[in-house]
Amino acid sequence: MAGKYYDELEVGQIIRHTLGRTLTETDNLLFNALTMNTQPLHLNEDFASKTQFGQRIVNGIFTLGLVVGITVNELTEGTIVANLGYEEVKHPRPLFHGDTLYVETEVLSKRESSSRPDAGIVTLKHTGRNQHGEVCITVSRSVLFLKRPA
Repeated sequence: MAGKYYDELEVGQIIRHTLGRTLTETDNLLFNALTMNTQPLHLNEDFASKTQFGQRIVNGIFTLGLVVGITVNELTEGTIVANLGYEEVKHPRPLFHGDTLYVETEVLSKRESSSRPDAGIVTLKHTGRNQHGEVCITVSRSVLFLKRPA
């Protein structure tokens, strides 16, 4: 598997994910339509042009999902049981159509699972930056990782 097992992760480890993803107007419109989100900041250029942002912004929940998705190939593909929770989601600056998102992951903590001898719980912090290196999102999440099979 491309993902990492519990045993391969160390506290303080940094993973700079190689994938980047340019966010398009179609991405934003489709996500808002699928989730029934009618927020004019995402959908109405006239409205958004009169806000502090001067243009439509990409939906933050889409950004959160994309941050996690970008990490799958190099971190969790085939090696996790479940995501246990997301904490401290912060959006210090918006993303706009045409921005490219890059992600870095830091391992914050890890511990053996008390109920599953084949797994351990790892807390990760994902940081998403735009093409200028500006932080646009941070999130911590707890993940139940499998241990490497014997």
